[in-house]
Amino acid sequence: MKIDMILGLQWGDEGKGKIVDVLTKNYDIIARFQGGPNAGHTLIFDGIKHVLHTIPSGIFHKNKVNVVGNGVVIDPVIFKNEIEKLKAVGADLKNKLYISKKAHLILPTHRLIDKASELSKGAKKIGSTLKGIGPTYMDKTGRNGLRIGDLDEDDWTIKYENLKKKHLDLIKNFNVNIDFDIDELSNNFFDSIDYIREIKFIDSEHFFNESLKNGKKIIAEGAQGSLLDIDFGTYPYVTSSTTTAAGASTGLGIAPNKINDVIGIFKAYTTRVGSGPFPTELHDNVGAKIADVGKEFGATTGRPRRCGWLDLVALKHSIIINGVTKLAIMKGDVLSGIKKIKICTKYNYKGELIDHLPFSLESKNLEPIYEEFDGWEDDITETKNFEDLPNNFKNYINFIEKQVGIKIKIVSVGPDRKQTIIV
Repeated sequence: MKIDMILGLQWGDEGKGKIVDVLTKNYDIIARFQGGPNAGHTLIFDGIKHVLHTIPSGIFHKNKVNVVGNGVVIDPVIFKNEIEKLKAVGADLKNKLYISKKAHLILPTHRLIDKASELSKGAKKIGSTLKGIGPTYMDKTGRNGLRIGDLDEDDWTIKYENLKKKHLDLIKNFNVNIDFDIDELSNNFFDSIDYIREIKFIDSEHFFNESLKNGKKIIAEGAQGSLLDIDFGTYPYVTSSTTTAAGASTGLGIAPNKINDVIGIFKAYTTRVGSGPFPTELHDNVGAKIADVGKEFGATTGRPRRCGWLDLVALKHSIIINGVTKLAIMKGDVLSGIKKIKICTKYNYKGELIDHLPFSLESKNLEPIYEEFDGWEDDITETKNFEDLPNNFKNYINFIEKQVGIKIKIVSVGPDRKQTIIV
């Protein structure tokens, strides 16, 4: 057996959680492989909205195992809140949720470092979610981190105190004023550890490979998007983990030759939260309409998302580096009623026409080149079959497929799991 995976191909917020939820019925195990509570995967079914930050999006399905992989960083306080909300709706966590012993813990002081670092940058801030993600990955690569498996060791509180002290000394060096009560933060952290102990800790790489050997079907769930990848995203305005297909191997302990389908998800337009270059960003009424109709606010931070036309140069980049085999287009319904719709097909980069992602996407270096399409007036939110979609929307989809060379197999026409067309 091999694993399939679902990845975001833009700057995150593509709708990965919904598609994982829709496809979970075809799998035995759903696994998160990177990121942390900076993710916000939104699922809507039975008229109820659920937002998951750390826990995989298959948690609402019966008889499915959900695993938080070793590549994920976990904030026990946020994890506790997720557990309480899931218990309130009757989710079975004891038998359906596992955590890798090698997953790293986010300490309260990691969040403080994150905040102090952003404040010190002033106008050059990255646009961090302030969840402590970056500092936690820094401790991971710096070989200082505290891991889930450490909680089973007698000296884990000593490790915590030593790391806390190191962090407090570091915060002083930023020369910014932030108010906090370290005792209160620590108490909340320790209380949350009791909740996390209710979940089964596993040697995840052994679990995954034994599961594959035994014929189990696994789907890996990514967080954020490929354009936020630490290596191949719009650096330095990126996240601190590998958001591409390669991250599933390191974040789960599954060899690259065990990867089968890579399902890439993208919006029919483009959005971005926080700072960083955005070549196709709209600053007009059309951009405002897309934001309003699409309810473009971050599921984790609540920050408004910047909106723009679909960027095929960036999309092709993500498809290539991930080895995408299938595509899912999201939020086509949001574009209904817009008379003329544009797609960026090339960049004028320093006077040269290119169709690949260059080193810098800063506006001083490039200008997007567009092709224009007739829009569609129809409300498509109740459409059940691909053939019944408006011709102009089907033309839009066909153009994208020809440009990127990959078939679109899933068309989302609304936020509910039922509003999904399998082509």
